[in-house]
Amino acid sequence: MGALTLHPMKEIRVIVAGEHQPFVTELLDQVKATGYTIIGNVSGKGHSGVREAHFMFSEQESLEMIMTIVPEEKVEPILAGLRPLFERHSGMMLVTDVAVSRQEYFGKKEKRA
Repeated sequence: MGALTLHPMKEIRVIVAGEHQPFVTELLDQVKATGYTIIGNVSGKGHSGVREAHFMFSEQESLEMIMTIVPEEKVEPILAGLRPLFERHSGMMLVTDVAVSRQEYFGKKEKRA
């Protein structure tokens, strides 16, 4: 069996209040991200202090992390779409380089020789 080939992509992680999670996921759907993962009840500390996970309350009151992997050309439309959210509300976003073995799962067709 041959070695896996890795393909460069971008991972975007967005952490926002739960009430803003639909805004983020609708944006990802609009730019045709092939999928995303949501992790709820995220805790952390930032410039506005400590935010604790609230397992007893609704997800609207907690922080959520939405993660997606996209081809590089989708990063700028996602950043542009998130700009209005971050201008008015707290949250954070990370964009990192990643490599995937099945690029067709992330919206990029394999190039045939």
